[in-house]
Amino acid sequence: MNLKRVVVTGLGALTPIGNNAEEYWKNLLAGVSGAAPITRFDVTKFRTRFACEVKNFDPVQFIDRKEVKRMDRFTQYAMVCADEAITNAGLADEKLDHDRIGVIWGSGVGGLDVFHEEIIAYAKSDGTPRFNPFYVPKMIIDIAAGLISMKYGFRGPNYATVAACATSNIALIDAFNLLRLNKASVIVTGGSEAAISPGGIGGFNAMRAMSERNDNPATASRPYDKERDGFVMGEGAGAIVLEELEHALARGATIYCELVGGGLSADAHHITAPDPDGNGAARAMQLALEDGNLQPSDIDYINTHGTSTPLGDIAELAAIQKVFGGHAYQLNISSTKSMTGHLLGAAGAVEAIASIMAIKDGIVPPTINHFTDDPEIDSRLNLTFNTAQKRTVNAALSNGFGFGGHNATVIFKKYSR
Repeated sequence: MNLKRVVVTGLGALTPIGNNAEEYWKNLLAGVSGAAPITRFDVTKFRTRFACEVKNFDPVQFIDRKEVKRMDRFTQYAMVCADEAITNAGLADEKLDHDRIGVIWGSGVGGLDVFHEEIIAYAKSDGTPRFNPFYVPKMIIDIAAGLISMKYGFRGPNYATVAACATSNIALIDAFNLLRLNKASVIVTGGSEAAISPGGIGGFNAMRAMSERNDNPATASRPYDKERDGFVMGEGAGAIVLEELEHALARGATIYCELVGGGLSADAHHITAPDPDGNGAARAMQLALEDGNLQPSDIDYINTHGTSTPLGDIAELAAIQKVFGGHAYQLNISSTKSMTGHLLGAAGAVEAIASIMAIKDGIVPPTINHFTDDPEIDSRLNLTFNTAQKRTVNAALSNGFGFGGHNATVIFKKYSR
């Protein structure tokens, strides 16, 4: 089968360390932490009282006030972020075939805020159902993809992906496959999440999944550190415009890099814990390499899932060593969640942007907050601790793993004609 080539032509980011792609990348390289005490609700009685919130964001600067009231925060983030990527790609300025432009957008939990608010209001009522007529449209995960398409008139493939923290990597892979099969010419893809809410923080606290380092939030997300004690919740969005190569060339689009491979697998092991041997993660990486017709030695940088959990970090590094063998010691490996926190369903998109920019600029963002070596981690691995490192990055691999045992890996490569 003659598969089309797929390139990246637009980026957008709305994160705890930057409200656009340029600012996000600058602060990644500077090692800025986005973690701070939660401001959105009273956390006095919560075990974890901090998170990586999006800062200085006013949706009415970007979206009509009436429309803002009809959207949960995860959709507001999606609309603003997608607009940046679409503008960056020059899609809004050209007369293109909108029947061949799609939107595939993911979220792990969707409208958690509005769900919480509506159920609390009902519980306090006399039992009379007085739900907001926009309750369901604000809550459902697919609404972000739908609203992006409505704003721009994009009539191509349009749907949402949901696979916990693997969500937006799967959105990328789906978009990649549709484009190379010539089912579309351009797809706006990515993910958004807004789970810093009583239900989000309280739910993950109940699982004992999050850090409780309330005395020093900025250093709480510490992947691969011996003293790591769980992930830090993040929020925001990442958007990537993927485009069939010949279509991009014909309109003179700027090409950041090429998406060359994707791999999907399941651990089939446990609802929340990873396979301790990293078998499922290894399969996803191996499948992505095969899909991209690459050898392990072709990869220069891995942006890991790296959540700062005791089990997850070890399992992923075991998987990397299983797939890459001796070349694992030649890689740069880093977890940008040390700075952004864990954006759940949006994590894959914002981390893909970090991988794309590492290729473009020849520099690898760090894993910050490393203080104490973990004796269970091979010290020969270059985990890019605390400081960004310059190197030529010809190909970068990005992992995303989700509760339920979902594994998704994407590989980007320098573009050459």
